[in-house]
Amino acid sequence: MDVQLFGHAGSKATRKAQRWFSERRVAVHFVDVRKRPPSPGELKRFVQRFGVERLLDPDSRTYVDQGLRYVSASDDDWLARMAADPTMLRLPLVRCGKDLAVGDDEASWTAFAQRAKSG
Repeated sequence: MDVQLFGHAGSKATRKAQRWFSERRVAVHFVDVRKRPPSPGELKRFVQRFGVERLLDPDSRTYVDQGLRYVSASDDDWLARMAADPTMLRLPLVRCGKDLAVGDDEASWTAFAQRAKSG
């Protein structure tokens, strides 16, 4: 079972997740969202599980600079915005099979590590 980690090097939470999995010797497929943004379909899985609000990082520079706190939009509009500019996402986004985690979620990471090691 592969663990896929969406993030970027400038994100403290992403670096923490990479270090966490590395310390436990779990192979991770890292996707830099600045070089290869997640597809709208990929993001939709996370939105269906957690909702748009959980995926957005209200402290990110993009979110603040664009005044997104005051934007009211449908989930599809938010998906398009997130796919176009993934720097507004709460990172990292972690996927292991059909299981998903958003942000700093060590409990989920532990479950993913156990599944990845057991095959």
